[in-house]
Amino acid sequence: MKTTPRILEVRTRILKKNDEIARAMRRDFERLGLLVVNIVSSPGTGKTAFLKETLARLAARGEPSAAVVGDLETDNDARRLAESGVPVRQINTHGLCHLEAEMVAEHLAGWDLAGLRYLFIENVGNLVCPTSWDLGESLRVALLSVTEGEDKPLKYPGLFNTADVAVITKIDLAEACEFDRDLARANLEAIRPGMRILETSAKTGHGLEAWLGELAGRRARLTAG
Repeated sequence: MKTTPRILEVRTRILKKNDEIARAMRRDFERLGLLVVNIVSSPGTGKTAFLKETLARLAARGEPSAAVVGDLETDNDARRLAESGVPVRQINTHGLCHLEAEMVAEHLAGWDLAGLRYLFIENVGNLVCPTSWDLGESLRVALLSVTEGEDKPLKYPGLFNTADVAVITKIDLAEACEFDRDLARANLEAIRPGMRILETSAKTGHGLEAWLGELAGRRARLTAG
């Protein structure tokens, strides 16, 4: 007996419930003027280092922010991010390859979201599973490291096609990795024409001011709307 229709039916119901929760969360976030950023990448892109530097710089500017971190196991990344001095909570998925809206909602319970301007969601390191799951974010950011190669957007078009911004990380290693920046940009443009593309290095600070400017501009539009 074929089981595919049943599997699709169950998945459709699960995604529908997720989308309903995400929409309600988004309404609450927007009402509070809270810019929620969902950061997605494969493992090893420097996602945690990038986010830690972002949180620290926002804190230094008096811009209240917080983060939730998704990992299969351990709270290693949450502890690293907490060094920035901002509130951080860990979500362990115990084998699940993505975060879901309900998980995020549960881990936000008790937080004074009205006192925040930015909330970052560091998704589970995966370029496939998180693509279909709305977390109520205002901004979805796809990270691409120079160590991964220029063709990553072509291999995983689903994620990059749903992202609002692409951030190329570890740009300080571009020359050593023989990374072709023009080709990487062309591949991103081919998947998502007009996508905002930023080059950054958490180690040297390159491009982080442009990234913070992007965040400020997005939040300004959110609160003006």
